[in-house]
This record gives sequence, structure tokens and C-alpha cells, in this order.
Amino acid sequence: MRLTGVSAPLRPRRAYAVDLHDAGGALLDHGVALFFAAPRSYTGEDVLELHVHGSPVVARCVLEAAVEAGAVPAAPGEFTRRAYCNGKMELSAAAAVADIIGAETGAAARAAAANLAGGLVAEIDRLRGVVRGVLEELEGAIDFPDEVPDPERLALDATVASAEADLRALQRAGELGRVVREGVSVAIVGPPNAGKSSLLNALLHEERAIVSAMPGTTRDTIEEALVVDGVQVRLIDTAGIRVHADAVESAGIKRTIDAVSHARIALVTLDGSRLPGPAERDVLERTRGRERIVFCNKADLGVEGARALASCEPIVGSVYDPSTQDSIRAAIARIGWNGETIDLARPHLATAAEMTAAAQALAALAHARATLAAGEPVDLCAGDLQQAVAALGHVSGEAVAEEVIEGIFARFCIGK
Repeated sequence: MRLTGVSAPLRPRRAYAVDLHDAGGALLDHGVALFFAAPRSYTGEDVLELHVHGSPVVARCVLEAAVEAGAVPAAPGEFTRRAYCNGKMELSAAAAVADIIGAETGAAARAAAANLAGGLVAEIDRLRGVVRGVLEELEGAIDFPDEVPDPERLALDATVASAEADLRALQRAGELGRVVREGVSVAIVGPPNAGKSSLLNALLHEERAIVSAMPGTTRDTIEEALVVDGVQVRLIDTAGIRVHADAVESAGIKRTIDAVSHARIALVTLDGSRLPGPAERDVLERTRGRERIVFCNKADLGVEGARALASCEPIVGSVYDPSTQDSIRAAIARIGWNGETIDLARPHLATAAEMTAAAQALAALAHARATLAAGEPVDLCAGDLQQAVAALGHVSGEAVAEEVIEGIFARFCIGK
């Protein structure tokens, strides 16, 4: 091999110390070569791994030398795609690899690992087997009415209801999994001098934003991240909203409104020591009808404004009080993941295609139960149950369109 200078065949699964050279023979690095023979490799094909020292320059030079020697750079996700095509992993596990690569918190990595282990496919296959069993019983009664009696209506409904409940639980877990993967965006919004930048600094435990008593100090949005209960929360500090503002400040207010419209949660920060004025009422009106947390700051100076806003159920306290900070974090968690406890070890639906297929299966199961509840002949459920089985096949990857496969591997940004 020109790159390593090794002429004898490498024995599988043994580490060899090698000198790596470029096309001109210049030494690039002292590395380690590992050969994995098919089918006992990640991809199911012959694979040679070269381990080099951590310098990005060295890694790039070795890669360039490998290409000069005849290697072809891997397309994004190519190794995982080959593993999927060669039957080494399920499609949901392939999607989990992309999630692990892109994980920004330990929680996101652990959630992806739950699907990488194959738990989702096992659960979907179990549910599919339950529905298919009911369907086979119905089809037997349809094909051989004189020999096979119709399934008992209540028992049939109970079985379908159980499968529906388990699938809905997977759907809820998928929604929480999306929160873990993507995080939650929180826009800190309010009038000038309410303490928005101070709140950002307090939650981050660092001086990230400039704090000043002069109104309009924050002219642009500032975005930083912290972790709450293992989930990444993107905090967006915004310019204070007020009616009378100069041109530059007005541009900042426009960005504030945009940030709030795209955020999952609006963290409305007000001066709770004084009665609300036009600016406070304007902010409350702008955020009405959406997920929000109302925080009445400056309780050390008084709570007159907080009392006037009791109907908003505000958090009353001070940005400098650790217990107030804990209350705000708890409110973010309660709203951000719908008051549910995130079980990182639980398999969950992870891709848009999986969520869509699960929704189709749920609709079919619900229609089957409605047919039973209406007193219709039980054999009329067969079509709905067939649709549910087919939809679950798309979740497990047993029956999946090529565009879905392309969509999963398009999420990779590296060859892995």
C-alpha cells in the first residue's frame, strides 16, 4: 500500500504501527492501521481505518495523500448509508447516528443512543404484530365465515385501543425527543430598564450583555445558550419595546418582534416595583395568546406592579436572587417540554417521516375504533387495520420510499 508502505496483508482486527507518506514519499505522520474484513465491519464491507494524531493539518494531509493513492472521499453519511444498505442497521438507527453527530448536549446524545440500539424498531414491530394479528383474525372470518366466527367486538376494541395508546406514547416521546435534539428558544422581551439583560447574565452566570440604567442600551438581539434539565435553551436578549424610540432603536425593536414571533417561549420581563404603564401593557398585549412566562422583576424595590398583574400569574422576584432564577428555569422546563418528564432511555420517533407515518397509523386505528363504536360489522375494520400495518411499516423502515432514505442521509454533513 503506497500510503502506509505495508506490503503484506493486514490481519483483521489487529493494530499495526505504520508510517504514513504522501505521493512524494515525505513522512506525514506515525499512525495506526486497523483492517476490518467484511462482513464484520461498520459498513459490512472491507474497511481500513487510519488513526493519526489530532492535528487537523495532519489529518487533512493524510486524506489528500489517500485520495492521491486512489481513494474516493466519502459523501455525507456514506458509511452509515452503506451499513443500512448492507443490512447492518435499521433506518431509524441510521437517523440516530446523524442525531448523535449533531448532538449539542449530553442529553441529546443519550436520547439518540436509545434509538441507535434498535429500541424503536423493536417497539414498532411489536405494535405491528398486534395489529396484524387482529387483521388476520378478521380476514379469517371474512374468508371462511362458516368455520371462523367474527372476533368478539369488545375484545377487538380493547386490543386496538391498547395499540393506539402505545403508539400515542411513542408519538409524545418523539415530540419530547425533538425538544432534546433541537432545544427550546426563549426570547426575553419587555420595556427598557426592566432588567432583561441582567436576567440574561444571571441565568448564564456571566456578564454577557451590557447593563445600563440608560434606556435603549440594547439595540440588537443577543443569543446565548444554557442547559436546563439536560436540554439546551437558547436565550435571546432583545431590545426594549417602547413607543417613542429613535430610528436606530426602532430597528432594534423590529428585531425584537421578529425574535418573539419565532421563539418557543416569550419571557416577558417587567419592572414589578411600579404600576404597569403603556409600555408594559403593550408588551403584554403583543404576547397574549402564546406560550409565555411573565416575570415581575425588582421585588426588592416593591411589588406594586406585581400585584396589579396578579391575573398573569407572574413570577415575582429579583434577577439577583438564586431562588428566582430557579423558578424561571423551572417555568421554562414546564412549558418547553409540556410538563412531562423526559425519559432519555426511551425509544422515540425521531424523523418527520416517522412522525407522519405514525400519525397515519393512529388515524387508521381511531377510525377502526369509531366503526366498532358505531355498531357496524366488525369486518369493516379490516381496511383501516391494513392501512395501520402499512403505515407502521414505514416507521420501522420495512416499507420506505427512496425520498425518505435520501432525506435521512441528507442530514449528515460528514462521511460518517
